Amino acid sequence: MPSAEFDAAAVQVKELKTSPSNDDLLKLYALFKQATVGDNNTTRPGTLDFKGKAKWDAWTKKSGTTKEEAEQQYITLVGELIKTLA
Repeated sequence: MPSAEFDAAAVQVKELKTSPSNDDLLKLYALFKQATVGDNNTTRPGTLDFKGKAKWDAWTKKSGTTKEEAEQQYITLVGELIKTLA
């Protein structure tokens, strides 16, 4: 079960005045999925689903990261984004 700090960070990132870069969005997605689901065990999206493949690849790179580690990395990244984009 995610921590209150993680849940708060998930809300805060949606309230940023400026959208994070695509790279940061992929990092956020991967860390969120790793923290809430764990290692990716889904099938990689098809050839023409570029966005889906990028998200799948980003999440898969986090395989082996514990849910707690992913949560902490997510909270840290959101904190950095708030300082630069809020």
